[in-house]
Amino acid sequence: MERIQRLRPEGLVSSPAFSHVAVVPPGATTIYVGGQNAVDSDGALVGGDDVAEQSRRAVQNAGTALAAAGATFVDVVQWTVLFVDGVDLAAAYGAIAPLLAAEEPPLVLGARVAGLGVPGALIEVSVIAAVLR
Repeated sequence: MERIQRLRPEGLVSSPAFSHVAVVPPGATTIYVGGQNAVDSDGALVGGDDVAEQSRRAVQNAGTALAAAGATFVDVVQWTVLFVDGVDLAAAYGAIAPLLAAEEPPLVLGARVAGLGVPGALIEVSVIAAVLR
């Protein structure tokens, strides 16, 4: 196997938004990006109460972290997305869906939480990626 395989097995719900299984071949470099919120380089929250804007910035920050490790969104194996309970999930996912869309989409874990570590943050994302060298 010379590429990461993202599978949507028969018998499980079929969704264009996510895969169920990812198989990373031996020799790939695994990259873990810790939780990213909608903050600027000074740590100031971006987007106020706008979950769509916060979502875009959190994903942008994840992209910046990936790039530092030599990866892109194409290399993402799994996204973990935490939303503060009560936010408009359609607006949040709508803002980031174009970045997640792919012929073989990554795995996605989404959860609602009571709160996040950054005051005012409505979303936090983390990523696992793999790069074939």
